[in-house]
Amino acid sequence: MSDISIVIASHSGYGHTAQIAIAVADGAASVAGTHVHRVDVAALGDADWALLDAADAIIFGTPTYMGTASGAFHAFAEATSKRWMTRAWSDKLAAGFTNSGSMSGDKMHTLQYLALLAAQHGMLWVSLGLLPGWNTTTSSIEDDNRLGFYLGAGAQSFNDTAAVHDADLSTARHLGRRVAEHTRVHSAGLTVAAR
Repeated sequence: MSDISIVIASHSGYGHTAQIAIAVADGAASVAGTHVHRVDVAALGDADWALLDAADAIIFGTPTYMGTASGAFHAFAEATSKRWMTRAWSDKLAAGFTNSGSMSGDKMHTLQYLALLAAQHGMLWVSLGLLPGWNTTTSSIEDDNRLGFYLGAGAQSFNDTAAVHDADLSTARHLGRRVAEHTRVHSAGLTVAAR
């Protein structure tokens, strides 16, 4: 089976989202034959755009500010319009993650925005694929998907600390691994279909 390439295209304002991006990358890299690259969407060069164009899957990540993606991520999304016009990213797999200081913080809107961006590009969205954790009296704040998102990985980091909750990092690793596993299946299917 041939190798696959996954690019994590993210922005981090204060370092929390960068930690989540690293966890996503670690999860993806745990699947054999997966090459993972991280790009900062606020400082993209030609080589970064080339990585995105060549990727089998792109995982979008951004903090949630004022109920949506960061300004830097929005600028990146607008800059992808040339790819949109040529359908350059059509049929790549996509997924997303976000972080905010509050438990909700309107992160669902950000995940919907990321999924819509992927849909506009004709990409295929990979959901988180986890049942919610920390939703019974016998469950724990240490559960994966403790915040109960389905569309992507949602994390909560207190504004006055640099730490990201361990359960949210574990959830992010799960997302990266899931995207890599599905990208492998998708890539193999495309190879067979092309014969």
